[in-house]
Amino acid sequence: MRADLTFTALAYEANRYRLTRLIAKATRMLHRPNTRVQDTMNDAFKWFGCSKPGADHRAAEAASSSEGRAA
Repeated sequence: MRADLTFTALAYEANRYRLTRLIAKATRMLHRPNTRVQDTMNDAFKWFGCSKPGADHRAAEAASSSEGRAA
């Protein structure tokens, strides 16, 4: 059920509003024609549920990109 997927995704992002925005953005990016939007949303929830809990991915990306420029 999607409720279970939602609770596992809340480990990634505790703010429900931000999680909703992330899921909507991911759904738009991942959606393929001729597939159900509900299935794409479930895939996005699974993707966020499998991510490292509490990780700030933007900070990690910024640090790695600044290291690449210095080299």
